[in-house]
Amino acid sequence: MSGILTADLACLPLLASALSSAQHGWPVIPLHPGSKRPAGHAERVCPRTGRCAGGHRTPEERATTDPDLIRAAWASRPYNVGIATGPAGLLVIDLDPVKAEEPKGAPDGATSLQALCERAGQVLPDTYRVRTARGEHLYFTAPVGVRLKCSVDRLGPHIDTRAWGGYVVAPGSTTPDGTYEVAHDAPVAELPGWLTALLTESDRPAPAPVRVHDGTRAARVALERECAVIAAATDGGRNSTLHRSACKVGRFVAWGDIPRHVVEEAVQGAGESTGLPSAECRTTIRSALDWVIAHATPREAA
Repeated sequence: MSGILTADLACLPLLASALSSAQHGWPVIPLHPGSKRPAGHAERVCPRTGRCAGGHRTPEERATTDPDLIRAAWASRPYNVGIATGPAGLLVIDLDPVKAEEPKGAPDGATSLQALCERAGQVLPDTYRVRTARGEHLYFTAPVGVRLKCSVDRLGPHIDTRAWGGYVVAPGSTTPDGTYEVAHDAPVAELPGWLTALLTESDRPAPAPVRVHDGTRAARVALERECAVIAAATDGGRNSTLHRSACKVGRFVAWGDIPRHVVEEAVQGAGESTGLPSAECRTTIRSALDWVIAHATPREAA
């Protein structure tokens, strides 16, 4: 009996969180206890029976605001709570920290967002914020008539967004990294139009191939090749690809085979073609070249 009572008590705060989200009109899904993974079966093992009789139902499709269904789900297990952002009419900006393998001085999500606002000459409205286990979530109501999708790094390094096709972990949930808590209990503001425009603008056309005329032939070929690698980088790996390629070309600068300003200009253009902010490109390129030049051996630098 005591074990059952303990389990029930452990469920109560999470049940309260799920019901609170539902009261806001935000459909919820159960996440595995102590995890960010949705509970329930994956599509590859779907039995095609019961609620999936007509086909597998994704977590987004299973999300609900029905208090009876929520009480039944959280009655016996302390599920974490997920909010299905698309059906909730939300666009949540997810600010993450810098990864351990990234170069020193790389900006985290909060710094990138501040830089984005400064470049746009805009200030974000006061809104509901949740302190996550590793960063922060900023909640906004999605614009009417626009079906925003999730994005990774589209607004800047370590700035993700959650909308249709995604979900966020609700406050009250706990993972091994920490607990999700309300950081600022304000009304949810509308997503500013300038951010909507950035999230809906058409993908940029493929950049023209880089053609370099200064430096040795080997240095020019290496620079052109690495610029192509950078331009082809996907959202989640743009910054790390930029740094890695700049390091590869940096050795030719250290050897005196090509002027530094030629490399910086070409790599900067390739980085910006992927949508990375110009200031972030400059910081990453400078850091990479400074490190390679400083650590070149006398034999290499000769």
